[in-house]
Amino acid sequence: MDSRVISGAIVLAVLVLLLTLMYAGWRRRQRRQSGIPRPQGLPELTGREIITAEAFYVASTMTDEPLNRIAVAGLGYRARARLRVFESGISLGIAGEPDAFIPRSDLVAVERATWTIDRVVETGGLVRIVWRLGDTTIDSYLRVPEPTDPSELIRAVESIITAPTRARNEEQ
Repeated sequence: MDSRVISGAIVLAVLVLLLTLMYAGWRRRQRRQSGIPRPQGLPELTGREIITAEAFYVASTMTDEPLNRIAVAGLGYRARARLRVFESGISLGIAGEPDAFIPRSDLVAVERATWTIDRVVETGGLVRIVWRLGDTTIDSYLRVPEPTDPSELIRAVESIITAPTRARNEEQ
């Protein structure tokens, strides 16, 4: 048998083994994270829409565990996204997934970031949204395409995080 055929068969076997191990690792991660709930869908009453932005959804990770990617609940893969900020929360429409709604009460913070699990960009080139999904606090990273400046989007999210709720206003 020709040595090129043997070499090619060995390379092919190694590639198949690597792909199988990658698939098994991803499935194990999904099983470990099976307790993370799916984000709620877009409610009928969202209040006034403040801003809409086209973005590139990069990743979601566990807060304080920047290398622990969320692999469940429609948050596992990079894709184009539409972020809509309403008075009552944020709608995250990731291509190929149902729109996820993050209620204002679950939002923790928003800021600029430079890197996440598999993406490094210029300083402040990512938007990091920290939010609670069930009992898990996660960081979702979005890249707003050039030449758009994400400052307006960040201000809009900050405004609903810091805005007083109606119940607090009624107590005062």
